[in-house]
Amino acid sequence: MHVRSSVRVLASLLVLAALAAACTTKATGATTPSQAPTTSAASPTGADPQGIFKLDHLIFIVQENRSFDHYFGTYPGADGIPTNPDGSFSTCAPDTYQGGACLPPYVSHSFDQNGGPHAHNDSVNDVNGGKMNGFIDSLPPRPGFCWTEPDQAKCADYLGPDGQPDVMSTLPREQIPNYWSYADSFVLQDHMFAPVDSWTLPSHLFLMSGWSAYCPDTTDPMSCKTDINVSERSHRWEYGETPQYAWTDITYLLDRQNVDWRYYVGNDTCWENPPCPLPEGGARKGYETSYNRNVLPGFTSFWNGERATGLQDNVRPVNEFLDAANNGTLPAVTWIAPTSNVSEHPSGPATIQTGMAYTTRLINAAMQSPEWDSTAIFLTWDDWGGFYDHVVPPRVDGMGYGLRVPGLVISPYARQGYIDHSTLSFDSYLKLIEDRFLGGQRLDPATDGRPDSRPTVREDHAKDVTGAFDFSQEPRPPMLLEPWPWQTPEPWPSF
Repeated sequence: MHVRSSVRVLASLLVLAALAAACTTKATGATTPSQAPTTSAASPTGADPQGIFKLDHLIFIVQENRSFDHYFGTYPGADGIPTNPDGSFSTCAPDTYQGGACLPPYVSHSFDQNGGPHAHNDSVNDVNGGKMNGFIDSLPPRPGFCWTEPDQAKCADYLGPDGQPDVMSTLPREQIPNYWSYADSFVLQDHMFAPVDSWTLPSHLFLMSGWSAYCPDTTDPMSCKTDINVSERSHRWEYGETPQYAWTDITYLLDRQNVDWRYYVGNDTCWENPPCPLPEGGARKGYETSYNRNVLPGFTSFWNGERATGLQDNVRPVNEFLDAANNGTLPAVTWIAPTSNVSEHPSGPATIQTGMAYTTRLINAAMQSPEWDSTAIFLTWDDWGGFYDHVVPPRVDGMGYGLRVPGLVISPYARQGYIDHSTLSFDSYLKLIEDRFLGGQRLDPATDGRPDSRPTVREDHAKDVTGAFDFSQEPRPPMLLEPWPWQTPEPWPSF
């Protein structure tokens, strides 16, 4: 992360203050802002904290591109891949590249996968009208990939026993041991759905705002229109640009109530004024968070002119999270977005090993914090990555939900070894933040003081994540895990 120079500050404020002032004029003229109760670390009654008010620190770790069945399809007791009486998988998907043969999922012992395409059209094709069998058909006929050229030496790691592409793979405990250990000891959510049936960028926009849209007039939140693809270059924000997303994000409400928050990104992320000097002269690579995982600076409401205390650059390097955990200064709300080296994104530098090592280090840091007894960690993945899942996503509106993704809840108040079958999405995270710190105020154009044109207040449809907790139990002690439990050397540091 590179420190903003005074020249950059002045230039940014001159440009963005005008933009934000215009946006504020349009955003506040129609509605009187509702006054939510002042946030307190204690229960509203002033008595000992009860229920969610025992949680002073919410941490959301969002990894990349894995379906629930891909990671937990054989986890005991979960809604995993359907099986026959003999234990073999009873579902299948037609393989376009093998004459249409219907091939079942398979257990993979590889640490690296290709995955599949995962834009909106691919989601529609994968779901295939509820048949949940379009995953292989979605794979493009690209040369060099094992589904098109299976005789390559590398293909033993990327194909199943019947030649299935690894979109049909499911991983056993030994491939992702720490994730299964967290499920054993804390809470596994087996009906967590991506908020939108699309890819990383729309999913992260939903994570922070409950919507994905395009705004023809970036000074007018009422100009925004739903866009769950955000595929056109002019519809999305990228590093170094002025904000594009004019609708309201959750940090706008947090700032109004003086709730401390941080959004942590890779230590080498350069989002304010690229291009930046290459770290270590270019020798250090893969430790930056890309624009599609770091969406917050793309919101007009993030910038000066709409916040009570002015510009608050709370997008910080992830090393500061480790320091805050160690020092007992965790913010009330934390989001952590990965870098390419640790994201678990298929067909990239990261593997499931480097991703699991990274998340384990983050979780260990929170567990070793003096504030562990008032912390809840939510670990999830932003979309399905093209991987097989057998559960038809429920429809709450025209935008989603998307396919199932893994969800884990890790907290001293989490139930032990519990599988939560509640239908959840990232909207449930927003709802928890709002209920815990904002007096129940939603991202609702009618009441939040900054009206936009969103078609749905997603939190109104979201189920609570509180079923994962038993607030009557004594806080459970930390469960520290070895980040790299394999004999092979770790290829690079997590941070």
